[in-house]
Amino acid sequence: MAAKTLPVLRVKAREERRVKGGHPWVYSNELELDATAKALPPGTLVRLLDAHGAGIGVASFNPHSLIAARLWSRDTEARINAEFLSARLQSAKLLRERCFSSPYYRLVHAEADGMPGVVIDRYGDVFSLQANTAGAELLTPLLVESLQALFKPRAVALRNDSAVRKLEGLEQEIRLAAGALDTPAVVEEGGVRFALDLLEGQKTGWYFDLAGARAILASLAKGQEMLDCYCNSGAFALTAARAGAKSVVGIDRSDLALAQATEAARQNGLARIARFEKGEAFDALEKLNQSGARFGIVVTDPPNFVKSRKDLGPGSRAYRKLAKLAAPLVAPGGIWFVACCAHLLPGELFAKEVAIGLGNAGRSGRILYQGGAGPDHPVHPHLPESAYLKWQILQLD
Repeated sequence: MAAKTLPVLRVKAREERRVKGGHPWVYSNELELDATAKALPPGTLVRLLDAHGAGIGVASFNPHSLIAARLWSRDTEARINAEFLSARLQSAKLLRERCFSSPYYRLVHAEADGMPGVVIDRYGDVFSLQANTAGAELLTPLLVESLQALFKPRAVALRNDSAVRKLEGLEQEIRLAAGALDTPAVVEEGGVRFALDLLEGQKTGWYFDLAGARAILASLAKGQEMLDCYCNSGAFALTAARAGAKSVVGIDRSDLALAQATEAARQNGLARIARFEKGEAFDALEKLNQSGARFGIVVTDPPNFVKSRKDLGPGSRAYRKLAKLAAPLVAPGGIWFVACCAHLLPGELFAKEVAIGLGNAGRSGRILYQGGAGPDHPVHPHLPESAYLKWQILQLD
């Protein structure tokens, strides 16, 4: 659709400063919304103008969302078509190729890559695509077409099962959008090859965001006994095993994740070193404490404990409890890893709760490394809240 034929929305007078300053979103209360605008289908592309008629850009619009407009371009003449999307994908590809030597990474991370609501992960010749907004949903056919033209993939899977889709009025679904998955998608990390089921596994198939932290832990693992709690499909456990860990025990509640981890251990010749057990994390940690178990490395990478603002109090205290249970399992001089993927929990509060939990466990130590997601998960400068991930690697006395 030609840009000049798009519906026009105006930002209210004195409400345009933030979006003109670089923020990629416009909230519903910042827009002039008449009956015609409110009747537009969710995801409709619109031309954004200020109250005086000056151009702001082209955005996708959802009249039912608090974040009503999401900018795709600051050029009001831009056409958001296959050519436009291919250029954005090519830019994202070139950036990743500067940062990674192998084709296993998050290719597109939403607003930071100029594609609001779009998440695309790459597994060599297989891609996993997640559309988290109404605008991204409407552009999905063009996104798939552009991926096919640029990468010639074996398959493109749609992982549209994230909870945020409900906020946009979207149904959840998982399906194959293009190609075939006669054999599993594969990711290689730390010398270990993992087979993935993109139509059944968690999230978009792999937690690329913690690859850097896993590499650090693997470098510390030689000769160590390791506990990997919330092990998922074994990424921490098996990269450490490949790096020379003496033994690794992984614990998770998911039968599918445990099956994937066990099979990966077998296929990579690590079954003698790594074993995986089903269990609820807090219960398992308590039982290990009762048994007097000690490990040279303990990994705790839990799911999100703070999924909404009402969870902030109990969720933040859950990290304190996790620290209190995990720290006693670390042998003196050993290593403890803890992560938080809750974007609603500030990094300062996460660090505070970890420190309190350590004190409650009667342990002291020092932070060796701390960080967030890798460079394939860039952060938009005006969306610091999208820096959801934080983690620490500590040595305990």
